[in-house]
Amino acid sequence: MKLKDLKDKNYLFQAIDRSFLEIILEKDTSKKIWDSMKIKYEGNARVKRSTLQALRRDFEILEMKIVEIITNYFARVMTVVNKMRVYGEIMTDVTIYEKILRSLTDKFNYIVCSIEESRNLDAITVDKLQSSLTVHEMFFPQKQRCGASSEGDN
Repeated sequence: MKLKDLKDKNYLFQAIDRSFLEIILEKDTSKKIWDSMKIKYEGNARVKRSTLQALRRDFEILEMKIVEIITNYFARVMTVVNKMRVYGEIMTDVTIYEKILRSLTDKFNYIVCSIEESRNLDAITVDKLQSSLTVHEMFFPQKQRCGASSEGDN
């Protein structure tokens, strides 16, 4: 039994992150090590769920700013999406581009209608959507593109 416990401890030590190793070195049985790990990682699961909830909220309230360009908005959206994926959320392209289309500024309304009418939304990717919106954005008048006011325009 002692030999089996030593083997189990060895396997646990190999699987443990270095930062946690210092905490469990004093444990004299594999059972105590396992219990300590269980407590640590269950706490991490709660933190993970809580963080994921905060990220879901961030995703839900994301909206494009009036002065923002498409590239920057997509970067903000994808930052939140990638963090959510790290925490175990399954995010499909459909979910992402539907959110983006819903949260664009009013100057994109006609483009959103056009995209929804002309394309099979299940077949479009986030990258294709971004490139399509970027092309349309380039044709906006300069003051509308960068959100500038008409002051100083002649």
